[in-house]
Amino acid sequence: MLKIVTIPNPVLTDGTKKVERFDEKLVELVKNMDQTLRAQVNPQGVGLAAPQIDKNMAIFIIKPTPEAKTEIFINPKIIKVEAGNPQGSEIKKKKKHRLEGCLSIPKIWGNVDRAHKVYLEFQDQTGKRHKKWFSGFKALIIQHEADHLRGVLFTQRALEQNQQLFEEKDGDLIPLRFQKEGVNT
Repeated sequence: MLKIVTIPNPVLTDGTKKVERFDEKLVELVKNMDQTLRAQVNPQGVGLAAPQIDKNMAIFIIKPTPEAKTEIFINPKIIKVEAGNPQGSEIKKKKKHRLEGCLSIPKIWGNVDRAHKVYLEFQDQTGKRHKKWFSGFKALIIQHEADHLRGVLFTQRALEQNQQLFEEKDGDLIPLRFQKEGVNT
């Protein structure tokens, strides 16, 4: 199992490099990432990006539920996003937000507005290219993990969107207060 790095480790905010070699070393890395993600129970992890294990490589994996098959994304690029409601009628300005956390930022949670649907271009472990739509919870996870590859953490997204951040203490979520130019917020 690999060690998950936490803030303020600079690898989490530096961005990543494109994967060029699709070899056994890459397969082994992805396997170790999968084992590491599966081992996370409190909280349960649903995605893991290479920077979170101290690698500045453009790789992430997702596993939305304990029963789900792990999906691998190498050199991913979000091509298009669509907001919309679950019934399928498109409302361009509406985005879905959900309380997010991160294995690299323990015990901190916050709402982040994310698109309901993403069109992703990526490669698999063999280097084969794919383009595919993802929606719902998978789309949210993909956006969170893709941000990791660009060195953007969910807390930054939440603050950009003027969303509240919370700290988990004894099972309760306590709003975090920030001092901004001499004013408590």
